[in-house]
Amino acid sequence: MPATPSPAALLDLAVAAAGEAAALIARERAGVAAEVDTKSSPTDVVTAVDRAAEELITGRLLGARPGDGVLGEEGASRTGSSGVRWVVDPVDGTVNLLYGLPAFSVSIAAEVDGHVVAGVVQNVLTGERYTATAGGGAHLTSPAEPEPVRLSVGSPVSLEQTLVLTGFGYRVEQRRVQGRVVAELLPLVRDIRRHGSSALDLCTVAAGRVDAYYEEGLKPWDHAAGALVAAEAGAVVTGLPGRPFADPLAIAVAPSVAAPFVDLLSRLHS
Repeated sequence: MPATPSPAALLDLAVAAAGEAAALIARERAGVAAEVDTKSSPTDVVTAVDRAAEELITGRLLGARPGDGVLGEEGASRTGSSGVRWVVDPVDGTVNLLYGLPAFSVSIAAEVDGHVVAGVVQNVLTGERYTATAGGGAHLTSPAEPEPVRLSVGSPVSLEQTLVLTGFGYRVEQRRVQGRVVAELLPLVRDIRRHGSSALDLCTVAAGRVDAYYEEGLKPWDHAAGALVAAEAGAVVTGLPGRPFADPLAIAVAPSVAAPFVDLLSRLHS
């Protein structure tokens, strides 16, 4: 069996595929509302552009590495034989895509034997690209800053000065609970933001643009690349006490407030 490629080599392939998919989405987004379906609820939408982007990405990845596995949000599923699996969200933030809000991304992660070792999250409209490799740090490139800039999380001095990102699920009952948690959390922190793309939210923590992020009910394609970027930028990436990350809660937070923030979320979700 061929040797497993380095995380850097896997990242290069992921970056190339993400760039091609972002270009496709940018070209086709003007007509995106013409073909919209729903999935788990009327608010959980998928477009023809999502499916076309996933097909492009999987074709690019498997064309280069035909023995790999794939897990994609829009149905791509392949076991593979190489020990490498790609976890793909072709459009993370489809509702933002529909409305033209500049917060939707292509997210691609590479797992080796079940562990994420490389990831890229590319904001389609702004051109910002977040990348990370396991042990190699996290970086940001953009049209204004084409040379990679190393990312580092913020360091708020207290919960009261912590800017928090979150997101909401698609089911009505889940949203009621999440709304209650937000109402109790808001008076205890600096403020709360909601962008609508979990992959970009995790990267926003990595860039120090917010101090913490939490969300319930994420799937692997929602967080695989973004969680690696956040961790490599120094964030504490965890779940509730005694629970794995994203089971049920995904948390990424600056180390300076990690302990009280996780404790607060644990109390609010009890």
